[in-house]
Amino acid sequence: MKVVEIEKCRNDIKNLREEMASRNNSNFLEDNKKLTPRRDVPSYPKYMLSAQTVDALKKPAFDVWLWEANEMLSCLEHMYHDLGLVKDFNINPITLKRWLLCIHDNYKNNPFHNFRHCFCVTQMMYSMICLCSLQEKFTQVDILILMTAAVCHDLDHPGFNNTYQINARTELAVRYNDISPLENHHCAVAFQIFSQPDCNIFSNFDPEAFKQIRQGTITLILATDMARHGEILDSFKQKVDNFDYTDEEHVTCLKMVLIKCCDISNEVRPMEVAEPWVDCLLEEYFMQSDREKAEGLPVAPFMDREKVTKPTAQIGFIKFVLIPMFETVMKLFPQIEEAMVQPLRESRDRYEELKQIDDAMNEVQKKKSENLTMGGKKK
Repeated sequence: MKVVEIEKCRNDIKNLREEMASRNNSNFLEDNKKLTPRRDVPSYPKYMLSAQTVDALKKPAFDVWLWEANEMLSCLEHMYHDLGLVKDFNINPITLKRWLLCIHDNYKNNPFHNFRHCFCVTQMMYSMICLCSLQEKFTQVDILILMTAAVCHDLDHPGFNNTYQINARTELAVRYNDISPLENHHCAVAFQIFSQPDCNIFSNFDPEAFKQIRQGTITLILATDMARHGEILDSFKQKVDNFDYTDEEHVTCLKMVLIKCCDISNEVRPMEVAEPWVDCLLEEYFMQSDREKAEGLPVAPFMDREKVTKPTAQIGFIKFVLIPMFETVMKLFPQIEEAMVQPLRESRDRYEELKQIDDAMNEVQKKKSENLTMGGKKK
């Protein structure tokens, strides 16, 4: 099934390119039906999780390509039950199903920022909660915020990043004054969904508790804006050596770093799981850069199909973003080294080897071209 899923992803890219090229970025959530919950008992085919799947779900190496949408929904549902969130917060199980279906319906069919990415990030959060025994250190409210922010963090993503939104002066950039327009939009859509009674998994919370959940969720989703990466990681580095779980500021900072780790964690997974995501991300980047060129907007080199390769795209990101962040988290949770940090180091080494091969092949090609040119001049 994995091969079929990956092939389907690649085969859909042509259609996605045409769809995104024709998409009017000034109109978001034009289909208001998406925010209307299904009032009947949700009808997605129930997938019964095997003991093997239940165990695998708790590990960072989980293969996210194996599952259809209904199976991913069942896995997400299981996580909320397994963590005790449904029981502890008296969440109506049918409301949980309706909410997850509405979440699914409000992720666009982008090459990368789609419902499967939402599932990836949430599954990685679940695995970190299990691996790092976070329920022994955090309150259940914190766990609920971590999981819910992961589920909602890219809702209604248009497939074009903040830089495009700001440079193109889209409706979102104007609405949010160029300040994290996408992340603000994801938050707004999330709470539009919660405002529907049939999708409000927080309906049994009193106003003060709901306010805490809302603020916590917004804080984490806004933290996923990579423009804030340095600021957030520097703040965490100042706290990590004397970390205090009774200090609310420390705990909030850690939660922000955790969702950041999960959001960009694909390279933690085995190569055969991680690599298709690079293809998906580059395709989304190329769609954006093609549009930017057509509209006369600035183009980032790392998004330009004429300048970037898979190794060059990944090496710097792994070396200077992923490894430093995960190694900092490892100071608090040494147990992530084998399961998360070591795979990142191996991925870095593999892409550096690929780059050396690419460079050698380019050098050979360059010499061939030079020889042909010299031969032509002699004639």
